Amino acid sequence: MTIRNWVKFFINAMLIGGGITGILGLFIRWNDVFAPAYAAGAWGEFFAGFVWMVVVGMTMSLIAQMGFFAYLTIHQFGVNMFRTLTLWNWVQLLIIAVVIFDLIVFRFMPNAETAAQGWLYAGLLAILIASAIVTAYFKAKWTTKSTFISALFFMIAVTTLEWLPVLMVQAGNVDSWVTLLLFPFLAVNAYQLLMLPKYNAKSDEDRQKLEERRAARKMAAETAPKK
Repeated sequence: MTIRNWVKFFINAMLIGGGITGILGLFIRWNDVFAPAYAAGAWGEFFAGFVWMVVVGMTMSLIAQMGFFAYLTIHQFGVNMFRTLTLWNWVQLLIIAVVIFDLIVFRFMPNAETAAQGWLYAGLLAILIASAIVTAYFKAKWTTKSTFISALFFMIAVTTLEWLPVLMVQAGNVDSWVTLLLFPFLAVNAYQLLMLPKYNAKSDEDRQKLEERRAARKMAAETAPKK
């Protein structure tokens, strides 16, 4: 990928993470962040809260981007280690099962002290898995069928790893943060997974056009009449 396309890729991912967190934060964190400022008519404080949510989302986007490029290295390492993509896919499926088991048994069940929390965690798990399946489906449709398992692994295992720090926090309002921060990770990871081939192809086109311009200038210089 060329630097110009990487910058576009990076900025778009940042905007997606910040925008989704800011918008959803208005609803998910309304009671403890926005409602007091709204009731008091403190619009500066209200706007500052929204900007803070956007900044949090951009920070999550940075984490998601680091996770994505780390996964690209891990994926290549896994293919080389297990010799074939088929075997590596089976390993990824096993890891997916372990990650989901860990989420349910060691993260969600101990924290689900009420029925409402239980339903919340079940819904978040369903959103995680459904988003992963949909993203992997389109990834396989737009590229090759062999990418389905790898995309599923990235969307479930890597997203969970990025999400894990907030899942381990013990605080009174942790459920709202657990809910809110899942969405920028899912959105940014889906964007990266689905759009990377487009940016790579655009980079190839840019390099080809650059070579054509260089060749044209060289030919023009060679054919130009000498004084």
